[in-house]
Amino acid sequence: MSDTIAGLISPHADGALAIGALGRDWLTYGGLRSLAHSVASSLHSAGVGRGDRIAIVLPNGPEMAAAFIASAQTAVTAPLNPIYREDEFAFYFEDLKAKAVMLPEGYDGPALGAASKLGLSVLRVVVDDGAPAGHFQLRGERASDEAVRAAPDHGDCALILHTSGTTSRPKIVPLLQSNVAASALNVMASLNLTADDRCLNVMPLFHIHGLVAAVSASLAAGGSVWCSPGFDAIKFFGWMREAKPTWYTAVPTMHQAILSRSARNVETIARVPLRFLRSSSASLPGPVMETLARTFKAPVIESYGMTEAAHQMTSNPLPPGAQKPGAVGMAAGPLVRIAHQTENKLVKGTGEVVISGPNVTPGYDGNPEANEKSFFEAKGYRWFRTGDQGEFDEDGYLTLTGRLKEIINRGGEKVSPLEVDGVLSAHPAVAQCVTFAVPHPKLGEEVAAAVVLTDGAQVSENDIRTFLGRRLAAFKVPRKVVVLDEIPKGATGKLQRIGLAEKLGLTMPTA
Repeated sequence: MSDTIAGLISPHADGALAIGALGRDWLTYGGLRSLAHSVASSLHSAGVGRGDRIAIVLPNGPEMAAAFIASAQTAVTAPLNPIYREDEFAFYFEDLKAKAVMLPEGYDGPALGAASKLGLSVLRVVVDDGAPAGHFQLRGERASDEAVRAAPDHGDCALILHTSGTTSRPKIVPLLQSNVAASALNVMASLNLTADDRCLNVMPLFHIHGLVAAVSASLAAGGSVWCSPGFDAIKFFGWMREAKPTWYTAVPTMHQAILSRSARNVETIARVPLRFLRSSSASLPGPVMETLARTFKAPVIESYGMTEAAHQMTSNPLPPGAQKPGAVGMAAGPLVRIAHQTENKLVKGTGEVVISGPNVTPGYDGNPEANEKSFFEAKGYRWFRTGDQGEFDEDGYLTLTGRLKEIINRGGEKVSPLEVDGVLSAHPAVAQCVTFAVPHPKLGEEVAAAVVLTDGAQVSENDIRTFLGRRLAAFKVPRKVVVLDEIPKGATGKLQRIGLAEKLGLTMPTA
């Protein structure tokens, strides 16, 4: 296998289908190869070549997936959330040092305004009527400067993404061609993907989860990807009937929303049997994993990933291996160890999860201070600190106990919000939940939780606290339980613990 993105496009099964969409033909292996050549020609004409950074602002769908794969074979790609406002686009364009931006034909929104003010080259994605899914033409003005036309090699940057930036300025994460290729092959191996597999992608394609696990890993196996326009629980089962996937991958909040509509879609679940379901990007509560497995009559493969690792780090195995509820699996690609939280050494027991391997970013772009804090040398390897606390069991399965910054310090007693989530999600009236910290004048922090109830459920805050009190030590039971119609989420569908107290108006300390 090649260690570049171009090498991931695998000619299996007579030109296996690569990218798909509702009511349209598939883009074949050969079609994707020819698209990459066409995109390269257009980028070069616009003065964009090896080493240049191009922002991609496209809606979810087959064109977005194909644009990433095709343009990464010529330049450095930087997919961005298309719902940003003009000031946000301006920040990211400048921070990325983008040379050009890729926009849909006819688009005149805030990304264009920001690009115009900054003098970026604008390339338009033009989709002809009746074109196969993922097929497009890239049009832009010819540039006066000459682009570097040599194809990127394994040591060149392929993809740039920003960290979420919930507590500080977002950090720039450059991922090499070899990082992306290694991670895609790790996912492919963990899931035993073949040319017969078809992924239903509901993840945003400006996020590492969708770009690598759904799109790149499928292409590496010669399989196919059915690209939705974005997650919609109401439309999900209709997409299943149309796409006939063998698997899908999502974050826990998406799985929970799908479960909430599963009872009325029993026939679809029976008619479109899945080989497995995959969950990543946040810890999946054990009861949710078990309910998903019963509902779909398929194994639920929880994995653990992050941007700096080009996605996957650990994964629960497929049968006959065990899928342990509450665990994020065993090392699945990189080396995974536990380190001391302040000293640069590996330890036994509970500590900070660290990783080392060919999928790991070489370091944050232009941020030596962050690199100094995030990387260290030990036992002959360079380790990256994930910021997650965890521990391995006797079988080598990793359990996360929370983000180090999210661990709740209640007067010296440390509370793992993931532990409380796991118990709270077992309540029959709770559809979604998130545990978080609120300020306290004496303890420093107190435990709180936000929940969304199942349809028609009626339960009081006191009932929920009583349920938890029977299963958790008293100091772990949330002092405040807030019932919401919807819990605020980030752009990728992940629940946000940090800052949630402020969003819900719970920042005033109470005795």
